[in-house]
Formats: sequence, structure tokens, C-alpha cells
Amino acid sequence: MELEQIWFTFLDELKRDELVDGCFRKNITGIPFLYVHVSAERVSEWEARGSSIIAACSKKAMFRKKVTVETHFVRVSQNQFVYRHRFFVPQEKMFCCGNLCADCIRLRKKA
Repeated sequence: MELEQIWFTFLDELKRDELVDGCFRKNITGIPFLYVHVSAERVSEWEARGSSIIAACSKKAMFRKKVTVETHFVRVSQNQFVYRHRFFVPQEKMFCCGNLCADCIRLRKKA
């Protein structure tokens, strides 16, 4: 599955960041959560730049793929930050099914 490859690339990019000591994904009831461990002395730095670092790593993982990302901060406990982080495929028609639908991709104007 391509989403697994995107997750692998994303976590690999995130682990390379100087602020991150470690990170992993955990699925709880089908919802992916991102756990990021930061050294205790750099917590304030992560609070200031963490969301932009996650966004940059997500962008690298999604390069040339029709995938979008959604990230929401959940909680922090000492030096562990938890985010609800999800990559998903947009729900739009990508091909013509031949049923003459009103939103057929063949009828779209090309930009």
C-alpha cells in the first residue's frame, strides 16, 4: 500500500531532525497517532517549531503523490508530544466509470 510507504518516509524524515530523539506511529481504533520524543532541554524549542517541522516532513513524504495530510495536537507529557496525524487520499473521481455521471472527470476543464 502506498500510504505505508508515505508513513515510512515521513517517520524517517522526522527522525533525522535535530530536535527529535525518536518518533513512532500507533493506530488506536483505526486512527493514527504520532508520538514524538524530544530531549527535556529542547521541549520549548519543539513547542515553537514542532508543527512546522511535522509539516515539512509531511511535504517531503507526499511529494508527487495525490495525498493530503491532517495534523492535530493532542497532548504533551514531559518530553513526549502526541498528535493525531493522518495521510489520506482525496475523495474525488480519478477516472471515468462510463456511467455518464454529472461530475465525470471527462467533463472537467483542464487548467
